[in-house]
Amino acid sequence: MTLLWIPLLSLIGSVISSCTSKLTRNQSTALTMLAPLIALGIVFSFTPAVFSGEIIRYSADWIPLLNMQVSFRLDGLTLLFLYMILGIGVLVIFYARYYLSKDDSLPKLYCYLMLFMTAMVGIVMSNNVIQLWLFWELTSISSFLLISYWWDKSEARKGARMALAITGAGGLALLAGLLLIGDIVGSYNLDVILASKTLIQSHDLYEVALVLVLLGAFTKSAQFPFHFWLPHAMAAPTPVSAYLHSATMVKAGIFLLARFYPALSGTDTWFILVAMTGLSTLLVGAYVALFKHDLKGLLAYSTISHLGLITLLLGLDTELATVAAIFHIINHATFKASLFMATGIIDHETGTRDMRKLNGMWRFMPYTATLAMVAAAAMAGVPLLNGFLSKEMFFAETLHQQVLGSMSWLIPVLATVAGALSVAYSARFIHDVFFNGDPIDLPKTPHEPPRYMRVPIEILVVVCILVGMFPHFAVSDILASASFAVLGDAAPAYKLSVWHGLNLPLLMSFIATCCGIIIYVQRKHLFHFQASLPTLNAKKGFDLGLYSVIKWSQQKVNRIENGSLQRYAFVMIAVVLLCAGWPLFEMRQLAGASELTPIDFHNAIGAGLLIIGALATVIWHRSRMISLIMISIVGLMVSVAFTRFSAPDLALTQLTVEVVTVILLMLALFFLPQRTPKESSSLRMLRDLGISSAFGVVIASICYALLTRPLESISDFFVANAKTGGGGTNVVNVILVDFRGFDTLGEITVLGIAALGIYKLLINLPLFMPASDSEGRPWARERYPILLASISQSLLPLALLVSAYIFLRGHNLPGGGFIAGLVTAIAFILQYMANGSNWIAARFDVNYRKIIASGIAIALFTGLGSWVFGRPFLTTWFDYFDIPLVGKTELASAIMFDLGVYLTVVGATLMILASLGKLTADTPKQEVNI
Repeated sequence: MTLLWIPLLSLIGSVISSCTSKLTRNQSTALTMLAPLIALGIVFSFTPAVFSGEIIRYSADWIPLLNMQVSFRLDGLTLLFLYMILGIGVLVIFYARYYLSKDDSLPKLYCYLMLFMTAMVGIVMSNNVIQLWLFWELTSISSFLLISYWWDKSEARKGARMALAITGAGGLALLAGLLLIGDIVGSYNLDVILASKTLIQSHDLYEVALVLVLLGAFTKSAQFPFHFWLPHAMAAPTPVSAYLHSATMVKAGIFLLARFYPALSGTDTWFILVAMTGLSTLLVGAYVALFKHDLKGLLAYSTISHLGLITLLLGLDTELATVAAIFHIINHATFKASLFMATGIIDHETGTRDMRKLNGMWRFMPYTATLAMVAAAAMAGVPLLNGFLSKEMFFAETLHQQVLGSMSWLIPVLATVAGALSVAYSARFIHDVFFNGDPIDLPKTPHEPPRYMRVPIEILVVVCILVGMFPHFAVSDILASASFAVLGDAAPAYKLSVWHGLNLPLLMSFIATCCGIIIYVQRKHLFHFQASLPTLNAKKGFDLGLYSVIKWSQQKVNRIENGSLQRYAFVMIAVVLLCAGWPLFEMRQLAGASELTPIDFHNAIGAGLLIIGALATVIWHRSRMISLIMISIVGLMVSVAFTRFSAPDLALTQLTVEVVTVILLMLALFFLPQRTPKESSSLRMLRDLGISSAFGVVIASICYALLTRPLESISDFFVANAKTGGGGTNVVNVILVDFRGFDTLGEITVLGIAALGIYKLLINLPLFMPASDSEGRPWARERYPILLASISQSLLPLALLVSAYIFLRGHNLPGGGFIAGLVTAIAFILQYMANGSNWIAARFDVNYRKIIASGIAIALFTGLGSWVFGRPFLTTWFDYFDIPLVGKTELASAIMFDLGVYLTVVGATLMILASLGKLTADTPKQEVNI
């Protein structure tokens, strides 16, 4: 079993979960949990080898000529994060089944969660830094979708936008840093980079690359001063907060610091930047958490504080500090995820998260209260719980560092202060919510949640207790393996134990606990002090900054884009003339040594019609229907030219595209004036004539120069390798589905996005519908003539048969998925024209958006299937088989890719045309299924 299956399973789980809307909630949950559970099983099977020190790798060629590969690795650090990502992910999925109401779409949440899981798995497993960055950006996009899940709420939309802006900007900085590191090392392979510490740190650009990478890590992990996005992301559903903002997404930045620790750490720049950022975040997060009345707000700032603690440990110049950081990653994930889920239960059963109202919950939900109090005690660092062990290690390591020189004694002092604040806000969480009198004006009568809703919290709390009481048994192996992956041979010897004797770290812990309790008891004075300080609203500041940037950008855009299409065309053509025309003046002779092909009668006629059609389009451009007919002549003659010069595939494509385009333009022109007034002055017409003439002269000169010179083309390579490499004799189709299949995948994706954009643009667009033609004649009363309807219905099965024939023969003879898709689309367009949208909707109830999505998915998974066999992406497999009643037949995997192209073309074309067509319908829009 290869490593590829781990991210692939989570991606498959995202697709499966999105298709479970017709299933019950239990069935949807079970199907969604299946993929990460299988992935966990695969991870578990690799665990013994990783514990023994082995690094497991997998790579598959992506673009071999550019030495680009899809590459994964599994070492101790990756193993630790995979257990957290997949394990806590399964618990969150199970928890979400009970948290979401029946009005919320559970499949949509599961789809987004699994997509985010895929991104996180990709980050921690990537063995190529560019691939890592791609998954990094996918976390930003998928988290945006998750945070804005309740999109009808303003705070959810604004919180998602803020998170995307901050983490997206950090992602761009990270990309620049990774590109610099790759350029320094000469490779983007992570194995090579981690082994090139001396080379990287001796380079003049080391500090620049380091700062850029740290910006990416700090923004993702909500480090000060980029921390403000995390509390506003709490507008997401609580299962999302439990997963993204405690266990996974915010840990991505921490993972990045740990991953690049072997290559980037060890310098004063690293220690100062990382340690000071971590210390600032630790203190700011702990202080602000104490004053939050919203339960999730308190947990958000406590998360920021603990992330700062881990960052500070990674910035201290000791090996044991790194071990402590990794240990606290484990502990924080368990107690914070359980606290978020407990908070979700409280909110779910009481209707509020306001701690000023939530009093005395112990009497109403004692079992949930017990679980939450144990997790909060672990967060505070109470003995016999996991948080105590990593906190004691943290205190110990602050005593053995020299980051600030002679002033380094401040770090253990400030660490103790942060520990005291942690105890204080944990005590507030416990006392104010579960004790402290009676509840005040709760929207709902509180009670215990459904039994199984508590199961994920119970599992995590048990882990907190097991690690706290039996650390050597519970986490020693995985901690040692992860530490070795970060530190290598420098990994220190250490002992996990509940009791280390009476020492200074224990005293610091005792002081922090006592001071924390005192702070909580005397919190009124701190609250009065905090209330006297000026209020800082991060959301308003962010919105103001965003508005300023938008306003500045709009001013610049307005100078460039004044709404004049003529100006845009003038600038574009002028630039082309300058770039293409200037080298012609430096050529001593335009004509080459080769002779031109003689012009025969048929070519002359075709060229003449082409020129006449182009000129007629310009002359009658103000009469739009006539100009449309004239320009269709140009398209028809181009198709004939392709046929004349032995390019039947291009001719078929051009012809079908021409039909679809003309119909599309006819529908669009229906809403525009039949004739347009003269807008250009005589002077402007002279200018335009001069520019167009100059452009024609330059292009004609370039064409003449090319035609009179020997032409060396890559076509010989494609002709020679189409059969042996792609299994087809139709070179054009083999290029589309194999040699340049990645381009085709990108093109159909763009086509699908364009169709969806047009659909969203037109869905509620009010348009003026003219009552007559350009001559004032009203439209015919019979909108759908019976003769046209009868003929179109008779032609439909014939057209579909032709489409299937063109599709199946496309790999060896002219045809293919694109042409077949257009033929099918034309057949259905004819039905729309002859019978109307409602007639089609009643007989062909298909959602075109799903057709587009299915087509792109089929094409993508066909390409990914090559990796299963260790071949580059989209490599075609083919062989010959003896099929009964058919005989010896060639079967190629490219036909599945072509099927994806076919479905996307059909779905996109019909969606665009149906969206335009339904605007002319006299029936409600919702009756037309698009």
